[in-house]
Amino acid sequence: MAKREHITDVFVIGGGVNGCGIARDAAGRGFSVFLAEMGDLASGTSSAATKLVHGGLRYLEYYEFRLVREALAEREVLWSMAPHIIWPLRFVLPHHKGLRPAWFLRLGLFLYDYIGTRKLLPPTKTLDLRSSPLGRPLKDGYATAFEYSDCWVDDARLVALTARDAADKGAVIQTRTKVISAVRENGLWTVRLQDVDSGLKGTVKAKLIVNAAGPWVDSVLREAAGQNDANNVRLVKGSHIVVRKLYEHDRAYFFQNKDGRIIFAIPYERDFTLIGTTDQDYKDDPRDVKISEEETSYLLAAATEYFERPVSAADIVWTYSGVRPLFNDHKSKAQEATRDYVLTTEGDAKTGAMLNVFGGKLTTHRRLSEEALEHIEKVLGSRGKPWTKGSKLPGGEFGPREFDQQVERLNEAYPNLTDKFLRRLVRQYGTRATLLLGGATRMQDLGETFGADLTQREVEYLIEHEWARTADDILWRRTKLGLRIGAGDKARLETYLTTRKTRGRK
Repeated sequence: MAKREHITDVFVIGGGVNGCGIARDAAGRGFSVFLAEMGDLASGTSSAATKLVHGGLRYLEYYEFRLVREALAEREVLWSMAPHIIWPLRFVLPHHKGLRPAWFLRLGLFLYDYIGTRKLLPPTKTLDLRSSPLGRPLKDGYATAFEYSDCWVDDARLVALTARDAADKGAVIQTRTKVISAVRENGLWTVRLQDVDSGLKGTVKAKLIVNAAGPWVDSVLREAAGQNDANNVRLVKGSHIVVRKLYEHDRAYFFQNKDGRIIFAIPYERDFTLIGTTDQDYKDDPRDVKISEEETSYLLAAATEYFERPVSAADIVWTYSGVRPLFNDHKSKAQEATRDYVLTTEGDAKTGAMLNVFGGKLTTHRRLSEEALEHIEKVLGSRGKPWTKGSKLPGGEFGPREFDQQVERLNEAYPNLTDKFLRRLVRQYGTRATLLLGGATRMQDLGETFGADLTQREVEYLIEHEWARTADDILWRRTKLGLRIGAGDKARLETYLTTRKTRGRK
């Protein structure tokens, strides 16, 4: 735990994409930063997204023009920042007779192409599904479709790499660390912390708190700021299913549903298709969120409406759910609630300030962080100019169209390791794959293998550099090898981690 007398400029509560983004931006400007996350990095909302860096085409229907414009502009900014974990993806939007008319879709996509900055991503085009191979997986009857651009992102790795860069710039990142209380004393915050695993307690003094607790943001306000009636966020549950690959090409599908909602079907981890998401108001503990039978049936039926081969429960290999803390704008339907973010500051430099983060999305986290720094600098004074646009996340030190060249370089450097293995490492670690591999000349040099191609060397790297502690941290948030590793392999990994932890105590 932190030393008792430590005073930090900025104390961040929450290790999701917004908390880590603010910590990174602040540390890069010279502020001292301390971030506490009660679970693992991205263990809440930030690892349960549809995994897109996108403008949000459907948000145009709700007149969210500012949000869409900002998000569209961020797509290529983020792609350039992290081309190993973010890459372009083309979406096929079939026209469904009886739903949104074709002219309406064309108008929306015209705006989508031109209201935001787009230099590298290709524009929209019209498809004839009767002759295009992209129509083959679909039922007969769909004639026209529109193909447009957005980007894909490995959401949990985006958070881990953002935290890594924040730490490299001086921020203290502590996971499995719960904020017990935060009290204003003599113009400072006294924050009491407890290590979730060991039970050890500590105290940090801070000039300003950033409340980026996601679904727990109102809980922090009630417990730390005494706002017993805090009701700033609307919790909306979103669930996804992952099924075995439904088609061979590399495009994603954007499907309209008869209830006015939409779902995506997206190529996932080479051998699977990701289908989601749902939108349901949620009242329970966010830590207990899981997909319901109703949601599963809804997603299966929505996909089967379009695909020639019915999608059934037997096809599902994994499900995940998350709770989105949307700003409470009192809309009647969950899917209509704004995805925009709202920042508020309470207190000042004399009394101790708290910056609250309500809402937000993966795509706009960098801009949200810049706006958060404007609030922070009004309280603590300016330390530096905005710097994150044009910056690189760890491992992303190459051009947005140079991924294959990175794989070729790694193949040349490690000729006895398979292209498939090295390609995965570049997808996850980028240029830092060489740091992980070191002087290895064969797989045996990387230690024990825990199923698939997860090696002891990679496990150690994730523990030492990315705050991983448990098998789930490694298999589901730092990688997605949980899709390929069986129960026996997971048990061996858990035994290794337990033994390693026990040795560390001696």
